[in-house]
Amino acid sequence: MASAPEAAQTLTSTSQKQNILQKIKGGFLLTVGYLLSPLCWWNDLIINLPIAYGFGYVVSLWRSEWFFQAAIVGYWLSNLIGIVLMQMGATDILQKSTAKKRSLKQELWTGVMTSTAYTFVIVALVYFHIIDLSAILPINEQFSLAFLNPQS
Repeated sequence: MASAPEAAQTLTSTSQKQNILQKIKGGFLLTVGYLLSPLCWWNDLIINLPIAYGFGYVVSLWRSEWFFQAAIVGYWLSNLIGIVLMQMGATDILQKSTAKKRSLKQELWTGVMTSTAYTFVIVALVYFHIIDLSAILPINEQFSLAFLNPQS
């Protein structure tokens, strides 16, 4: 039977190993989340657009006319998942110990709220012409009407 100091040392060693594994997992989640998130400026062509295309393709197998809309939803979801993974990874890295129980529901809710707030900020910047998208998205009235009403 182990003495009290040996048991305490074993417990501390196990706790340190768990803490290191938690930080490694957090670093992995943070990296993957960053690559999926809108904070990574080069990821769209290599990562997010193929994911969005794949999502649109899968949905178009069910209803072919929904491809474009499903691709947009897939793109938004890939960015949302990136933000949530970054948040979970940062929590793992910054949290002191594994003893505190985490709530996945609360983390998802916080991630959705964070990404929604980010989306509202970007929409407001575009709406008030602080960010001008006309150079990169040359959308004319005919295109926007066709997009909003595809039957015409």
